[in-house]
Amino acid sequence: MAEKKFNPLPGFGLTMGYTLFYLSALVLIPVAALFLKAFQLSWHDFWRLTTDPRALAAYKLTFGASLLAALVNAIFGTLLAWILVRYEFWGKRFIDALVDFPFALPTAVAGLTLCSLFAGNGWLGRFLVPLGINGAYTRLAVIIALTFVGLPFVVRTLQPVLENLEQEVEEAAATLGASRWRTFFSILAPTLFPTVVTGFALAFARAVGEYGSIVFVSGNRIYETEIAPYLIVIRLDQYDYHGATAIAAVLMLISFAILISINWLESWASHFER
Repeated sequence: MAEKKFNPLPGFGLTMGYTLFYLSALVLIPVAALFLKAFQLSWHDFWRLTTDPRALAAYKLTFGASLLAALVNAIFGTLLAWILVRYEFWGKRFIDALVDFPFALPTAVAGLTLCSLFAGNGWLGRFLVPLGINGAYTRLAVIIALTFVGLPFVVRTLQPVLENLEQEVEEAAATLGASRWRTFFSILAPTLFPTVVTGFALAFARAVGEYGSIVFVSGNRIYETEIAPYLIVIRLDQYDYHGATAIAAVLMLISFAILISINWLESWASHFER
């Protein structure tokens, strides 16, 4: 008779049951309700509502801007996390605290702040607009806003990994004659890549669902700067619940597909590292 393995953490059944109930109440049931509402539509009506030219333009801007913003955050967020972990300088604690500013700042306030900065008469806009760089009421404004709200996800994901990264390995590589670039591509990059992909996925997911800051800074021009979450709100204001549900379902399906692809890439990168 096989001995029962001892579990140092008692109450597995109770905690697992609470976990499943918690996830079901907050995630599974709302998502299932959304798709059940969408299934009430005929295929013809669902296709008509989701492939409307206005909806297609909103999808393109939402996912395109989210991917660009997440990519920018993956690059510069990695650099920022590296600087905060590896170097000591005056004002480091202030900059480290400033990274969490998008978490604490209401998104509507963030949108108004970006407008005051990048508008034609703003602090930065008065210098950028004459150069042809319009950071307000354009697609660039959407990317800037999404980059702003997604930056902390990359930095905070990378910092613990960088802190636990043993510098002795880099020193040993330098002792053996490896250049800095060889050390980076052979040691650092394979180790950090899965975590960078995780931060990228979190920033992307946050950007896809962003609404408050973009409403103020984008101008919400149809076919140009209108994002999918804002179009859903417009449909609800017009009491077009079927249209809002159909667009929300498409938004969720595409987000799931992209996140599954990113998770597969992260898993592949982790296996490659081992």
